[in-house]
Amino acid sequence: MPIFFQHPINETTRLGIWKIEETEEFFKGNVPQHRDVTHPHKRLQHLAGRFLLQFLFPDFPYELVQIADTRKPFLPDDQYHFSISHCGDYAAAIVSKDRRVGIDIEIPVEKIEKIRDKFMSGAEQLRLHLNGELRQLTAFWSAKEAVFKWYGEGKVDFKEHIQLQRQDPGKEVIDCFFEPKHKKLKVHYRMLEHLVLAWVVDGE
Repeated sequence: MPIFFQHPINETTRLGIWKIEETEEFFKGNVPQHRDVTHPHKRLQHLAGRFLLQFLFPDFPYELVQIADTRKPFLPDDQYHFSISHCGDYAAAIVSKDRRVGIDIEIPVEKIEKIRDKFMSGAEQLRLHLNGELRQLTAFWSAKEAVFKWYGEGKVDFKEHIQLQRQDPGKEVIDCFFEPKHKKLKVHYRMLEHLVLAWVVDGE
């Protein structure tokens, strides 16, 4: 079973990363496809993400998932809060019974260095002692993506609205201030072989 990483955050919240080794037919035999995805690999990622939701919580009601205007998937009655991310041959999901959540996975690539001034302010780069280390820079990008998905309402300027304030490398936590809601958040992250994972759980 290709579960690459699994983390029970608390009694009501779980996350996992699935390494995609199965065929499309395997996933289609287990989960519905909620939207038309024409690219074969993206379709496989989409299906693997849905499969992972029920792997984490077996009673997750796939058939009730809807897609918001912001393209965020959700359950109408908030029976579960959830977030999904895909990258390469991996799908990640976080599911909670009672808290809003967001997740992101990334494979570090050189192009992140070229856009760092577009998603990080000069003040952030000074505060966080950014030294051009690729995996760390990717973690900062992933942290902001996780916050964006946690918010789920679109129209977010990564540079202005999601402000990374302090990093605690020993605890793999980044303190963040989300300006649109004037809210402090803690973004957790992990460096996993060739992947970077970041997630947010409301109230942590």
